[in-house]
Amino acid sequence: MTTTDDVLATVPEPAGADIRVEPVRYDHEGTALAGVLAKDHAASGPRPAVLVIHDWHGVNEHVEARVTMLARLGYVAFGADVYGEGVRPGDDTAAEVAGSFYQDLPLMRARVQAGLDRLREDPDVDHSRIVVMGYCFGGSAALELARTGADLAGAVSFHGGLIAHDPSDAAQIRTKLLVLTGAADPVVPDETLQAWQDEMRGAPEVDWQVVTYAGAMHAFAVPGTDAPDHGAQYQERADRRSWQALQVFLAEVFGEELASV
Repeated sequence: MTTTDDVLATVPEPAGADIRVEPVRYDHEGTALAGVLAKDHAASGPRPAVLVIHDWHGVNEHVEARVTMLARLGYVAFGADVYGEGVRPGDDTAAEVAGSFYQDLPLMRARVQAGLDRLREDPDVDHSRIVVMGYCFGGSAALELARTGADLAGAVSFHGGLIAHDPSDAAQIRTKLLVLTGAADPVVPDETLQAWQDEMRGAPEVDWQVVTYAGAMHAFAVPGTDAPDHGAQYQERADRRSWQALQVFLAEVFGEELASV
């Protein structure tokens, strides 16, 4: 079975780099939050940054792996905490905790914004080049932040829930969107994807794209997920391809030359 360490190893640390992954405590309106920041301390000067939003289990080793991988690619990466410090639900309570934020989208958006604000405080961040991305719950949250009109270079959803809004607020989006979804994901069936795309078509100024991976279920990019009876399973092929798609997207929106993927 592919593990988080296996995925992390696919992006080796560059020679001469000094990648450090450190806990970061911050708050939102009195609620303590605990994220994780990764960057190359051997580099100097402002650089592009990526805000990473966790799945329904909260900030964990998967988030740490992804921010580390992004730091190895040369970015400042911050794994934000939407739930609150110490709130790291297991399989038995994750749906309930995540559901409380799906029922309060303004709070979800505000917590992601708090993470963005904290990322912007880092002196090595180029404020004009920040992308938000997330997995599952975090994918939904990343798209919700984009709907606020936040000043971002891009927003990326990995197997996130696609929430179509009525009335639509898609016209508020000021950034490019990349949606990476599974063709066999019961959380995002064809009709849900169609509804989301129809909403986006109603805002023709929004630049969006969807990539669908054959046979991929929910959580296809979270190593260790193995619950096909519940429609969730890791798929190495979709994980690898979606990470490549992310790198292409980042190079485009950050105005960089595309490195080998």
